[in-house]
Amino acid sequence: MSTIKRCCEPLLSEPLAAEQAEEMAASFKLLSDPVRLRILSLVANAPGGELCACDLPEQLERSQPTVSHHLSLLVEAGLLSREQRGKWAWFRVESDRVAILRSALDLAPTSS
Repeated sequence: MSTIKRCCEPLLSEPLAAEQAEEMAASFKLLSDPVRLRILSLVANAPGGELCACDLPEQLERSQPTVSHHLSLLVEAGLLSREQRGKWAWFRVESDRVAILRSALDLAPTSS
């Protein structure tokens, strides 16, 4: 899904290509919603690194359809992965994808 660099080289060590900038901006725009940001945080901090969709409506004080909508957007963006287990869907953070976004915010100079 992503064409953004996934190697050890710092992402901002060179200018982004237009396609990379568009993709990254879309991910940051997606995370600008407080509910989606909380979902990502809740999943990332869940025991075992995964969380059942059934746990989120109460924690977020949102309806199940609203939570499902936000979860779908996060999965489509590649920030969460989804695994169906019987009746419920379980979610896990896609750490590689989130690391790309984190590296874009790391503006500290790198040593060569």
